Amino acid sequence: MSGAADEPAGGTADEAAGGTAERFLDAAVGLLERVRKEETGSISAAGTLIADAFTGGGRVFAFGAGHSSLPAQDVVYRAGGLAVLNLLPVPGAVGVDVVPATLGSALERVEGLASAVLEASPARAGDVLVVISLSGRNTLPVEMASRARELGLRVIGVTSVAYAEATSPRNPSGTFLKDHCDVVVDSKIAVGDAELTAQGAGAPFAPASTVVAGAIMQAVVASAVEALAARGVTPPLLRSGNVDGGHEWNARVMAEHADRIFYLR
Repeated sequence: MSGAADEPAGGTADEAAGGTAERFLDAAVGLLERVRKEETGSISAAGTLIADAFTGGGRVFAFGAGHSSLPAQDVVYRAGGLAVLNLLPVPGAVGVDVVPATLGSALERVEGLASAVLEASPARAGDVLVVISLSGRNTLPVEMASRARELGLRVIGVTSVAYAEATSPRNPSGTFLKDHCDVVVDSKIAVGDAELTAQGAGAPFAPASTVVAGAIMQAVVASAVEALAARGVTPPLLRSGNVDGGHEWNARVMAEHADRIFYLR
């Protein structure tokens, strides 16, 4: 946790709830402030990798398992985002839509799964893969990153370096995601991913990793857009379908870059 204190006793339930909400928002803002202060260089470097891949004819993919898939999904087919960002899904590991939900966690520890998915995917040498994993200790994200680099991809990791300092690896290589990346963006999330405590709650609560990782991903994409524009390359940006002309704009952009968009096939 990020130094959060127990909820003080006294006051009404509504007052306590309001104070708790404020404490969580303060914690999330504090983490984002740390990322802005300490990770801007890494975010810019990640954006440059994406811009390099695009201008060099490569493609861009994003992967995350479980809740770490949410920031990856958030930049795919997104208004205001790059049309050429693709989700690299691992069946059963992308979200909590599988039953039982615990299956996704079990799949994160299966050896060979990441390699099989990568080798069957359209990813190839010269492409960029963003791997998002809070702990960066399980087999699936570590193998995904290491195998991607073996195949000639550049890898961006979004992870909490604190886990590598306070936990042990849970994969055969004995390494962490951060050890297999060309660029690492540290999310600053503390081990346990729970920002608050309260008297009577029994355990820490209020995770902020999705908020922070989502912001990091949008910042990386924004950096890539800026890098492309600075090179005189028009970024393949999508517009909202809820503004006049949005659908027509998107259809044109996606047709122009169809060879690098895989979520339409």
